[in-house]
Amino acid sequence: MVDATQVRAIRKKYRSLLRVLDERQRRLWAAAESQSLGRGGLAAVVRATGMAKTTVSRGLRELESGPSAASDRVRRPGAGRKRATVVDPGLLAAMKNLVEPVTRGDPESPLLWTCKSTRRLAAELAAEGHPISHTAVADLLWEQGYSLQANRKTKEGTNHPDRNAQFEYINRRVRRQLAALQPAISVDTKKKELVGDFKNAGREWHPQGQPEEVRVHDFLDKTKGKAIPYGVYDLAQDVGWVSVGVNHDTAAFAVQTIRNWWRRLGRKAYPRAQSLFITADSGGSNGTRVRLWKWELQKLANETGLAVSVSHLPPGTSKWNKIEHRLFSFISKNWRGRPLLTHATIVNLIGATTTATGLRVLCMLDRRTYPKSIVVSDERMASIQLVPDKFHGDWNYTIRPCKR
Repeated sequence: MVDATQVRAIRKKYRSLLRVLDERQRRLWAAAESQSLGRGGLAAVVRATGMAKTTVSRGLRELESGPSAASDRVRRPGAGRKRATVVDPGLLAAMKNLVEPVTRGDPESPLLWTCKSTRRLAAELAAEGHPISHTAVADLLWEQGYSLQANRKTKEGTNHPDRNAQFEYINRRVRRQLAALQPAISVDTKKKELVGDFKNAGREWHPQGQPEEVRVHDFLDKTKGKAIPYGVYDLAQDVGWVSVGVNHDTAAFAVQTIRNWWRRLGRKAYPRAQSLFITADSGGSNGTRVRLWKWELQKLANETGLAVSVSHLPPGTSKWNKIEHRLFSFISKNWRGRPLLTHATIVNLIGATTTATGLRVLCMLDRRTYPKSIVVSDERMASIQLVPDKFHGDWNYTIRPCKR
């Protein structure tokens, strides 16, 4: 029997050939496809192409009897149904009037697409006096250069005039840091996840017809809560550290994650470290204007004796943060299609993430409470040993340990 995947493949081939084959060629092609599929092939081709069963059957008879010597005509004189646009000359214009107000894309482009369904368009055309089936609407849209497409993330907001200069500055700083055998890390918060039997994007292999059942609605399970993964990616070692929080994504949680990384991994990998270089986004718990972030980094510098330098990515460029595509993307691949049933499940899935190039990830659950809206006074801010860089001191700065 023919499965749904094969039907989709036939439909894709048919649409590719639709514009270059005449009626007789389409009929013979459909007949050949049904023959190659064996049992159930005729029904599958009819379902995939929308052609009449009698048309495909006729093609099968023609294949069996061989080419006709009588005529090379595509069809008998006068045979065949008139095209909808011939019977109803105003149909095409009416359809375009419905589609074009919601058409997306460059009107000069040969590829246009619509977000209205074919059934809805057929219903609206019928209401305007142009009766037509939804399959005929689909054929007309295809002939006019329309196709179904999803949204694409491309807009990053307003570009800062110093955007490229900041990237070049960060690149130079990282190179100098690594050349001196000093630690350089990329940090960020991964998307918060609901804990429980909720749908997780992606697919994984299961016995056919036995998908894992999850809840219909994604409402927070108050007994299990949520998971807040904050990550540290070591740019030189290709090693990641992730703390999974259960409370709030605050600057205190972010710096505590960096502290855990340093205690468990960093100081062993860099026994002669004198400085720590951090690349981070401009917003969130490690944002440029977050006072608590700088106060907590001051405490970290005091504890470790390291001069902590920070460079923030320009606003609207978070996707360029190294941790996003060197750590978080692989974590998402590793747990795709799996419900994140418990915090332990999340920790285990993150910790099991690896790559062919040697990425290792360590993960721990952080059950501490991190209160929101902690106010850092002007007096405390004044005590921070913060030295802004000459280039964009708001984005680039160093916090030195306090002298004892």
